[in-house]
Amino acid sequence: MKTNPISKRDAIKLIAGSVLLAGGVATFTACSEAKPQFKSIDLTGADYAQGFVLADHNGQVRNLKDFAGKVVVVFFGFTQCPDVCPMSMAELAEVKKLLGPDGDKLQAVFISVDPERDTPELLKAYMGNFDPSFVALRPTLAQLPEVAKDFKVYYKKVEGKTPGSYTMDHSAGSYIFDAKGRIRLYYRYGSGAETLASDIRLLIKNT
Repeated sequence: MKTNPISKRDAIKLIAGSVLLAGGVATFTACSEAKPQFKSIDLTGADYAQGFVLADHNGQVRNLKDFAGKVVVVFFGFTQCPDVCPMSMAELAEVKKLLGPDGDKLQAVFISVDPERDTPELLKAYMGNFDPSFVALRPTLAQLPEVAKDFKVYYKKVEGKTPGSYTMDHSAGSYIFDAKGRIRLYYRYGSGAETLASDIRLLIKNT
């Protein structure tokens, strides 16, 4: 059976089309891989939750730059919280273990919504119950509304049956910053340590 030979012009067209197709596939693949698929809520580019300047449990003023090179998870709570706060901090300690060798690239930051009762000594001891590397920040009564507003965090004192027996209602999620100090994610309370660890691995890999 006789076949017609491909002309030089047709061959050039064929090669050019193949190059364009390959380039298009490469471009599509690069674009699809550019954005990590997080399980938490992606806040990349948000104009709130930009950071903090607050004293820690040792009296040292801290900000995000102090933790450069680490993924920072910020949680608002109080030491007398009966369930959500200790469970969240214990979960962060578990996440650090799940990260293995990358565990030292995680920095947990606990911001108190009850500075009246959460003394520096109490906050330091509270962090020690979960991981000595975790940092607690204690805003003044004047700073608390400002930092809560910046992070869109809800908190409210709920009076108890006797004076001084109040509790605190507050938001239960966590904010996550990448290693360059940029707000990236909002982690919903109760999503699980594996979910959080997975997102932090992605941030470590893609920062």
